[in-house]
Amino acid sequence: MRTAPTILHLDMDAFYASAEQAAKPSLRGKAVIVGGLGPRGVVATCSYEARVFGVHSAMPMAQARRLAPNAAYLVPRFGLYREVSEQVMGLLRDLSPLVEPLSLDEAFVDLEAGQTAWDAESARLTGVKLRGDIRAVTGLTGSVGLAASKMLAKIASEQAKPDGLVLIEPGTERELLAPMSVRTLPGVGPATGDHLRRAGITTVGEIAEAGEDELVRLLGKAHGVALYAMALAHDVRPVVAERDTKSVSVEDTYDVDIHDRVRVRMEVQRLADRCVRRLRGAHLSGRTIVLKVRRYDFSTLTRSETLRGPTDDPAVVREAAARLLESVDTTGGVRLLGVGVSGLADYTQEDLFAQARTAAAAAAAEEEPEHAEKDEAEEVAEEPVPPAERRWHAGHDVRHAEFGHGWVQGSGLGRVTVRFETPDSLPGRVRTFRSDDPLLEVAEPLPLVERRPGDVGAPAGSPAAGGEG
Repeated sequence: MRTAPTILHLDMDAFYASAEQAAKPSLRGKAVIVGGLGPRGVVATCSYEARVFGVHSAMPMAQARRLAPNAAYLVPRFGLYREVSEQVMGLLRDLSPLVEPLSLDEAFVDLEAGQTAWDAESARLTGVKLRGDIRAVTGLTGSVGLAASKMLAKIASEQAKPDGLVLIEPGTERELLAPMSVRTLPGVGPATGDHLRRAGITTVGEIAEAGEDELVRLLGKAHGVALYAMALAHDVRPVVAERDTKSVSVEDTYDVDIHDRVRVRMEVQRLADRCVRRLRGAHLSGRTIVLKVRRYDFSTLTRSETLRGPTDDPAVVREAAARLLESVDTTGGVRLLGVGVSGLADYTQEDLFAQARTAAAAAAAEEEPEHAEKDEAEEVAEEPVPPAERRWHAGHDVRHAEFGHGWVQGSGLGRVTVRFETPDSLPGRVRTFRSDDPLLEVAEPLPLVERRPGDVGAPAGSPAAGGEG
C-alpha cells in the first residue's frame, strides 16, 4: 500500500447534462434530463436541478417525466461527449502515462508514475490545477478524489461532488470507512448487501469486526477474503493504462416491437453503416461481425461470422450482418437490434472474392454492345423512391440558412421547433418551421469553449456546477 495519496480519481459532474447546459445558454440553471425519449427510454444523466425532483440515472424516462414534467428532455449527442472526453483524457495523460479510463467521464490516474505528485501537498496542488484546466478547456466541472489506493480515491471523489476535491490522508482510512454502508465497497451489490444485512452486517466497520473467517463463511473464499481486505482499507490494485479497444458496436432499442421482416432488415443495414462509420472514425478494421437481437420476450440472441481478414468496408459488413439475420427468427417481434465488429486491427485486408466479382462484372459490362436492345418484358420503369423523412431529435444541432445555428426543442405533426443560440451567445429566440423546410438542415455540434489551460477566470457562459453522483 502506498504511503502517499498519489492515486487520483476524476469524475466529471453530470457529464452529459452539463455538456448540454454548456452548449445551450437557455438551459443553464435549469432541469436537464438526457436519455432515450421513447416509452422504453431510461435516464442516462440528469442535472442537479433535475435531481431535486427525485430524478436519477437509470430511471425509466416515463417516471422522470411524471416527477419533472417541465424539465428539458434531450436525446444524447455521443459525438460531442466523446470529443469533450478526449480533451479531458488528454489533460490526464499530461499528468501521467498511467491513465485508466472507466467511461467517457471517469478515470484513475497514477500521479507517482508521472512524477507529478509524491506527497499530500503536491497531490492536492495537482488536483486543483487539473480541475482548473478542465474548466478552462471544456467549460465543465469535475470532482477529484486523491488517496493511496483506487478504492479510496473513488470514494473521495464521491464525497467531493459536485465540483470539489477531497484528499484522504494515509492513516485515516479505516476511521473514514467504518461508518459507511457496505454498499460503498466495490463488488457489493444489492444481493451481497442483502446477504450481509441478514447476517447483521450493514457498515464497513462491522465487516472488519466480523473477521475474515466469518466473511468467507458467508460469501465464499474469494469474495470473503477480498471484502475483508477492502474493509481494512487494503487495496493494492494498480492503475492499468488504457487497454486496446476489443470491439466497436452500435445498437438501438425500439419504442414499439418491430414485426415487419423488411423493416428489421433495413434497421440491420442502417446499424451496420453506423458501426462502420464508428470503426473508421477510430482508424480500425475488424474480422468478426456480430449481430445482436433482443426479441419480444426479452430473450437475447447473438450471431457472429468471422471473415478471412479485417475489413472496414460497409458493403462487406452489411452483407455479413444480413446473412446472420437469416438465421434468427423474428416473427414474434424485435425490441432491440445491434451490429458490432470485433477482432480489431489497424489495417484492412481486401476481400479478394469481392474484387473478383467486381472485375467480372466490369468485364461483362465492357463486352455488352453499347446499344444493346433490352427485352420489352424487362423495360419496366422504376418507381421513384421518395426521399427519406428527416428526423429531428430533441437537443440535436441544426442550421438555418437565415437564422444560423440552433438546436431542436421538439418536433411532431410535421413541425420542428428550434431555439437559435450558440455556446457563447445569450439565450436565443425560438422559431417553428415545417419539418421539410429546405432551409433547415442537421449541423455538427459547436465547440463548448475556446480556451486553453492557463486562461484567467472561468470561461464565459460556463454551466452551473453539477454532479453525476
